[in-house]
Amino acid sequence: MRFTDLGLHADIVRGIKDLGYQRPTPIQESAMPAALEGKDLLACAATGSGKTAAFVVPILQRLIAKPRAGTRALILTPTRELAAQIAESISELAVHTPLSGAAIYGGVSMGPQEHALRTGVDIIVATPGRLLDHLRFPYCNFERLEVLVLDEADRMLDMGFLPDIRRILKRLPTRRQTLFFSATMPPPIAELSREMLHAPTMIDHARRAEPPALIDQRAFAVDGTRKSELLYDLITKGEIKDAIVFTRTKARTNRLAEFLEKRGVACGRLHGNRSQRQRETALDQFKSGKTRILVATDIAARGIDVQQLGHVVNFDVPHVPEDYIHRVGRTGRAGSAGEAITFVSPEEEKDFRAIERAIDRVVERIRHLDYTRPSADATKRPPARGPQQAPQRAPARGPQSAAPRAPARKPAESPRPFFHKGVSERPTGRAVTRTHGRSGGGPRRRRSR
Repeated sequence: MRFTDLGLHADIVRGIKDLGYQRPTPIQESAMPAALEGKDLLACAATGSGKTAAFVVPILQRLIAKPRAGTRALILTPTRELAAQIAESISELAVHTPLSGAAIYGGVSMGPQEHALRTGVDIIVATPGRLLDHLRFPYCNFERLEVLVLDEADRMLDMGFLPDIRRILKRLPTRRQTLFFSATMPPPIAELSREMLHAPTMIDHARRAEPPALIDQRAFAVDGTRKSELLYDLITKGEIKDAIVFTRTKARTNRLAEFLEKRGVACGRLHGNRSQRQRETALDQFKSGKTRILVATDIAARGIDVQQLGHVVNFDVPHVPEDYIHRVGRTGRAGSAGEAITFVSPEEEKDFRAIERAIDRVVERIRHLDYTRPSADATKRPPARGPQQAPQRAPARGPQSAAPRAPARKPAESPRPFFHKGVSERPTGRAVTRTHGRSGGGPRRRRSR
């Protein structure tokens, strides 16, 4: 099948040809005919399979033949980067049409987004949280909505967006076409699809249990303290020319990026604590080749499309095998070759063995030079304390110690103050009267001297 066989508008076909696409991918070939007929769709498709065009092209075909009348399509997606990427795809595919789109996500000003909603652009791509911020105001109106798309639905579930999605659905027309895309189908997502879809067409291009065959997988056995050094060694020797390096936490992302930058390796960093402008800059510089390395958390594991990416490095082994699949899926896209490298420390062997069981493959561990040994700094231990090294406040006592000290003189008792924690004492002849409280109204007792 070719795109010309789908009966698409000539202006849409021109946009597809401008991007160099000749034939639909399997998910596009399966999903587009049903979507073009206006049917609801439930599709399981792996990240990187071309599903963005599988729903964008039918939306453009549906809207291009009708007069413009406000926002008529809404695409919900889990991350800012994926929202921006889908909006860019819409712009490229609709370049020869009068249709317009806009992305709505957090981390940037709401002003331009409000303007897009007020003017009624044809297609809105949004993250759930920021869309709910706009839905509080009357200018955010979806009364004319015809198509709703949920992209990466399982990822939105993982990120805790399910309650937000339900709140958004209450504000949308019930009569609409709904296209539902997910890489997996856990029970909550299956339940949500039953609520949203009417007699859907079912398409299963589910992700295989292992990465594509064109991806070469390697694993290095390495001490946890030597991972940064090993990565730098592989980069400087030319074994890694460009790569997305995945770390487990934001702090590790920052530390690794600083380690590489100090040694002259141009790299960007991508994680949730970076501002939207910083994240966009890091991605743009990496895609354009200004930086060779992009250090990222799993925020970049899905939906970030980097053409001809040579390597993916799992600096930290992911806890869940599915995360490994999504990370590795950033390379080897569109039939090109790629390489996935994983650094496995002794503490991470259990997690990596679980990944091997999931992909039904044993990945040989490579022992690179002496990186299996702890670094010199990690092996340093404080010297054992002896009589000459003991701190002055607590000298060691033993047979070699000096003559025993004279017992410390007990300090003389100081007279008790008249006022102590709310209790006053005043002399009254041969007895002391103790008064509790500020007003002196508490119980009293006498004691003789």
